[in-house]
Amino acid sequence: MTHAWKDARVTEIWAGRTKPMKELIGGAGGRGGRRGLAVVKAREEEQELPNLTFDFAGRTAIVTGAARGLGFEFARLFHESGAKVFLVDADADAVALAADEVGAVGVACDVTSTEAVEALVNRVVTAAGRLDIVVNNAGILRDRRLWKLSDQDWAEVLDVHLGGTFRLTRAAVPVFREQRYGRVINVTSYTGLRGNIGQANYGAAKAGIIGFTKTAAKELAAFGVTVNAISPNAETRMIGSVPEEKRQELAAAIPLGRFAAPSEMAAATAFLASEEAGYITGVVLPVDGGISI
Repeated sequence: MTHAWKDARVTEIWAGRTKPMKELIGGAGGRGGRRGLAVVKAREEEQELPNLTFDFAGRTAIVTGAARGLGFEFARLFHESGAKVFLVDADADAVALAADEVGAVGVACDVTSTEAVEALVNRVVTAAGRLDIVVNNAGILRDRRLWKLSDQDWAEVLDVHLGGTFRLTRAAVPVFREQRYGRVINVTSYTGLRGNIGQANYGAAKAGIIGFTKTAAKELAAFGVTVNAISPNAETRMIGSVPEEKRQELAAAIPLGRFAAPSEMAAATAFLASEEAGYITGVVLPVDGGISI
């Protein structure tokens, strides 16, 4: 992935004006002179600035909750980076469409079913010959104040988020142990650390994923398997449904002043799945613009 820096011009945001870079850093005739040009060498022709890329050629990944949102972006980046990707979701029609768009394989699977999850892993290993990366992203919401939560509201949310994370990781472990290699990335939440009104079930599930991540990291390290989590803060359908005034209020509470694009969460997930992150395990990586500081 690259970004173009063209005409060496930057914008003075506070003034709403654009100046050549050489004026801002002290070009010929300016106060910076050669010293300024040595700091940032401006070029009039277009300059390609390389960005971080990932190579997952030969790797196979399962991404749950992949029919839309963050899971879809995770799957797309893995596919673009060379991995064989299986998009998994309970919504059969939606995951089929998502997989077609990515150019990967879509699988309908209920992560609350041990039988279904084990069949999923068997299918992937049979088709691809191996399984290297598991991203546990499946989730649902049943938001209500504590005194309005039913047993079903509580059980369903924990069973998808925490139960699904447990079942798929457990099913993948025999494959990882045989390979002596594996990457597990779980998706938790700021709510799992700080709580949120109306989300006792969701907060408990996400807090549970944090504890599960750290325990699994300790248990699986001996087999060359890393287990980590991300705590995202991105522009999702849920955020998009919030009234604009409230969205602005929420964004103002974020030190970086905005919600992230889903693609920014995908980059963090890909990093934790990469060879470069092979010495990182048991970590919960906040990808949240600083809100958890």
